[in-house]
Amino acid sequence: MKAVILAGGRQSSLSVKGEGIPKPMAELGGRPLLWHIMKHFSQFGIKEFIVCGGYRVDRIKDYFTDFYIYESDITVDLSQNTIEIHKNRTEDWKVTVVDTGLDATQGQRILAVSRYLGGVDEADSDFLVTYGDCLSDLNARALIEAHKRCGKLVTLVMAKPQGRKRLLSIDENGLLDYERINPMVNETAWVNADCFVMNKRALSCLSGNCSLETQLFRNLSAVGQVAAYRHEGYQVTVETMRDLEGAESLWNEGCAPWII
Repeated sequence: MKAVILAGGRQSSLSVKGEGIPKPMAELGGRPLLWHIMKHFSQFGIKEFIVCGGYRVDRIKDYFTDFYIYESDITVDLSQNTIEIHKNRTEDWKVTVVDTGLDATQGQRILAVSRYLGGVDEADSDFLVTYGDCLSDLNARALIEAHKRCGKLVTLVMAKPQGRKRLLSIDENGLLDYERINPMVNETAWVNADCFVMNKRALSCLSGNCSLETQLFRNLSAVGQVAAYRHEGYQVTVETMRDLEGAESLWNEGCAPWII
C-alpha cells in the first residue's frame, strides 16, 4: 500500500532555525519530521510514499535527492572533484515528491497526486493518507486490516484529545460543574487523528475547493461510507515549539513511541 503525506502549506514557525522551510522539514533528533513519519509507517511494510509538497517543496526534493549522502559518511576530494561514500546507509523506500501548490486544500493535493496512485481496477485499490506534522504509535497494519474488513470508502483514525486543556462539564442550567470535571479524557470524546485509509473510488468525491473535514468526510459519512478506527495510544500534531520539544525529549531518551 502507498502512503500519501500532506506536506504543503506555509513555512514552519516552530523555531527561528526552521524559518524558510516547510514544517515537515523541521528537525527532530537531527532528522526532519517527514523522515520520522516515513520511518514509522515503513515498520509496517509501507515502502512507497507520495509527498504532497507546497511551500518550499524544493527543500523536500533536495533532501531526498541527496538522501543517500545525508545518511552516510563521506570523503570529498576537492582537488579531484570526487566523493567517496563510507558506511553506506539508506532506506528501502520509493519516494515521489509532487508540487501540489501553495494554497491548495488537502483534497486538491490528493487529487493532484492521483496519477501516481494507479487505477481503481488494481488489486490494491486503497492508499493511506497522513499529515506531515503528525507523530503517533499507530499500528498501521491493524488499521489497514480493519479497513479491508469494514469495506467502506474511508476508515478514519480517531484519537483521544491530548494537551493541557481538560474537558469541561456543563450542567443542564448552562453552569460550569467542577464536581463532574474529570482530569482524564472523557471516554466518549474522540478527535480526528489526521490519518486515514481511502479507497481510490472515493477520488470521484473530490472536486473543486474540497475540504476533507467539512466536505469529503461529511458527505461520505452521510451515506455510511466512513468507518472509525479508534487509536488509544500516542498521537501528537507538532504545531508548536512545546510539541516539538516534547517529541525531541522522547527521542533523546530513546523511547520515541513512533519508532518500534
